[in-house]
Parts: sequence; C-alpha cells; structure tokens
Amino acid sequence: MSGVDAGALVIGLAATLGAALAVMLAAFAVGARTGRHRVVDVAWGLGFAAVALTGYACSAGHGDPGRRLLATVLVVLWGLRLAVHIGRRSRGAPEDPRYARMLARAPAERRTAYALRKVYLLQAGILWFVSLPVQVAQQLPQPPGPLAWAGTALWAVGLFFEGVGDHQLTRFKADPANRGQVMDRGLWRYTRHPNYFGDACVWWGLFLLAADSALGLATLPSPLLMTYLLVNGSGKPMLERQLSETKPGWAEYAARTSAFLPLPPRRR
Repeated sequence: MSGVDAGALVIGLAATLGAALAVMLAAFAVGARTGRHRVVDVAWGLGFAAVALTGYACSAGHGDPGRRLLATVLVVLWGLRLAVHIGRRSRGAPEDPRYARMLARAPAERRTAYALRKVYLLQAGILWFVSLPVQVAQQLPQPPGPLAWAGTALWAVGLFFEGVGDHQLTRFKADPANRGQVMDRGLWRYTRHPNYFGDACVWWGLFLLAADSALGLATLPSPLLMTYLLVNGSGKPMLERQLSETKPGWAEYAARTSAFLPLPPRRR
C-alpha cells in the first residue's frame, strides 16, 4: 500500500472517525439546547480541522514529516477560516431555512432524534469520508512531490475564491442600500457561487496531496462526493431555490452568470 503501515492507517482512520463524531455530538448538544441546528455549519469546518489534527498525531513516526505537516496545516487553515466566517455570519440569526424545512418532515416529538440522525451524524460521516485523501497523505512515507505542490497551488486558488467571495458578500449585505438585491459584483459577477467553486478546488487540491500513490488515487470518490454535494446536493440547489423565492432579480442574474465555474457573464 505505497509503503503505508496498514496497522497505523487503520488506527488512524478509527481515531479520526471518533474525532468527527465528537465534534458533531458536541454541536448537537448545543443545537438541541438552543433549538437552532444551524450550529452544525460551524462544526463542519471544525470537524475537518479535528480530523486533520487527529490524523497528524496518529501518523507520527509513519508518514513523511513534511507531507504530514503540509496536509494538516492546509486543512486546519481552511476549516478554521470557514468556522469563524460562518460563526460570525450566523450570530444571533434564527434557524437556517434549510434545516427548518428538513426538520419539519418529522413529527414534533421526534425532531431532536431526527436532527441527530439526519444532520449531525450524517455530516460526521461525510466529513470523515471527504477527508480520506488527507488521512492517506499523512501516512505516506514519501516526501511531497510535484503533484502534491500542484495540489497546494490548487488549494490556494480555492481558498482565494472562498475567502474573497465571502468577504465581498459580507460587505454587500452590510450596506442597507443593497437590501433585497442580488450580489453580482466582484467574483460573483463570474460565478453564482465563488465560495462553492473555491471549496471544490480546495478538496481537489488536497486529493492531489495523496494522488501520487496508488492508495491516494483510491480516495478519488472523496473529492467527487464533495463536488457532487456542492453542485447537486445540499449546496447550490438548496441555496438557489431559496434565493429564487426571496430575490426579485435572481432570474436575470442566473441567466447571465455561470452556475459554478468562473466564466465571463453571458450577453443578453
């Protein structure tokens, strides 16, 4: 397995799964107490950081020190930035409409258990699965090569789109003159979801950190799943459905702006 210690890998996978569950169960305790399950969005980034740090500890003495540190730092930086941004954005806000609609499907007396199963435990499993390339990269005994550095560059592109896109949207919403309008400036002029595009770049970049090994290539389903969720799952479709109902100019904006990949605006 590309020189990977199988025993250390299995122990690491079990420990990282435990870390993901611990973060999400802590978030569930907060969500159940406050009645606002949007806290899981903050826990999402923190969960990835916890998995990366746990994998780093478990790979000590097995993986190459440089590759271990590189993979860990990239994930922790990404996860903490995302958690801080979402935490600031959701401070004092009511329940996220996405979770409100989801929980409305269950009877009132079962909604807490339903939230645990369908929101927190599900996301714990998904974030653990998506982070498999990072966990494998931390266990590889070879130092990072050209493919890993190319992945780092792609990660940086993704972080740029996420960070700049979120910052531009925050400033736009803070201006009362923009109330009820569609954000179509900066990066949002070229893609309806620069943050989601950036997220996909981040995880394809992290996949490349492990892709110079056969075991790393076997984690290809991880970035594929993340991209699918962003484009066709709980990301873009749910958000656009909400925006189409609340933003009068959304249809015109969507007609001229690329759905995901950054492209020049289409002419009318």
